[in-house]
Amino acid sequence: MTEQSALLLRKQLAELNKNPVEGFSAGLIDDDDIYKWEVVIIGPQDTLFEGGFFKAYLTFPYDYPLRPPKMKFITEIWHPNVAKNGDVCISILHEPGEDKFGYEKPEERWLPIHTVETIMISVISMLADPNSDSPANVDAAKEWRDDPNEPSLNSRF
Repeated sequence: MTEQSALLLRKQLAELNKNPVEGFSAGLIDDDDIYKWEVVIIGPQDTLFEGGFFKAYLTFPYDYPLRPPKMKFITEIWHPNVAKNGDVCISILHEPGEDKFGYEKPEERWLPIHTVETIMISVISMLADPNSDSPANVDAAKEWRDDPNEPSLNSRF
């Protein structure tokens, strides 16, 4: 599967280079490793993150697209769905199949049809509209629920 996943990732990278998608840029951390990507997200308009630039890493498993990549923000970000260590918690990056806790439907979790583009669009959407009911950062979720326009949220990224 390694050769097929590398080929698929090369194809997705070439497509993003040829046809960039608004809101983020993506490239390899090291030109010799197709499985480790760096992305920069532009903070979505009309959000507390507007005007910010947020660097993150996507690390793909060798059996991609059967399993999802891991995403970790390198730029500090205060968000209900981003753990304090930067790990992103979003349904489409969760392993495929049934959720043992019953919070997510299988179709909300990873599916092999997802691409870097669909992942990034979902993450940008998550920045604008967090899921504070299933937080990776409980403190940020509490602040978000208490006052989504709280200035302290903006000052923490």
